[in-house]
Amino acid sequence: MRGDVTKILAHRGASRAERENTVEAFRRARELGADAVELDVRLCADGILVVHHDPRLPESGRPITDTPFRLLPDHIPTLDRALDACDGMWVNVEIKNDEHEPDFDATDHIAEAVVHALAARGEPERWLISSFRFKTINRCRLVEPAIPTAWLTVEVPSGTAERVGSFGHKALHPYWESVTEELVADCHRHGVEVNVWTCDDPEAMRRLATWGVDGICTNVPDLAVRTLRNA
Repeated sequence: MRGDVTKILAHRGASRAERENTVEAFRRARELGADAVELDVRLCADGILVVHHDPRLPESGRPITDTPFRLLPDHIPTLDRALDACDGMWVNVEIKNDEHEPDFDATDHIAEAVVHALAARGEPERWLISSFRFKTINRCRLVEPAIPTAWLTVEVPSGTAERVGSFGHKALHPYWESVTEELVADCHRHGVEVNVWTCDDPEAMRRLATWGVDGICTNVPDLAVRTLRNA
């Protein structure tokens, strides 16, 4: 088993122990031994990058894109504050840009805003930008190729490894139940890493590590540490 080299990513921080996508969840992820944090980023009404998974506020249903930062709940951090809380870990920044959500931006302005924010902090090796929208990560590569990118997907069509690699993206992020040992090997042949989401089952974690996945995104990083590192 390659549990010593399979990285553990805390999904929205230590989201089983703390409220997801909060400073507390990111700090707890580090305390629990995670190698990295995965978080979600959106733009609010005044152009500030904030960390939140859903496009709308659960209390009011109001879109975040229509809400200025000063009116957002206190638990929603800016991207900068979230990254500060992830000190000592690398960070997978997922750009939310879904055409079925109210903040969809076909121009990918959010991609440019995220890239500039990360580039301003230096340490490009600490960041990995991902998105379900292939055009969004392509824009990130165009703006700043030094910051690695990854394509998020639920299903994995034939030829995915070659496609991801040919565009210069560092990794594929498939849903964990869509992954096979053959897919992992194919990605590695094309120079593409595989970080799966979101696996909380110890037996599946062991199997994925044996197949050679590069990272496992999980809501329970402490369980992943016990399963892959302390067995």
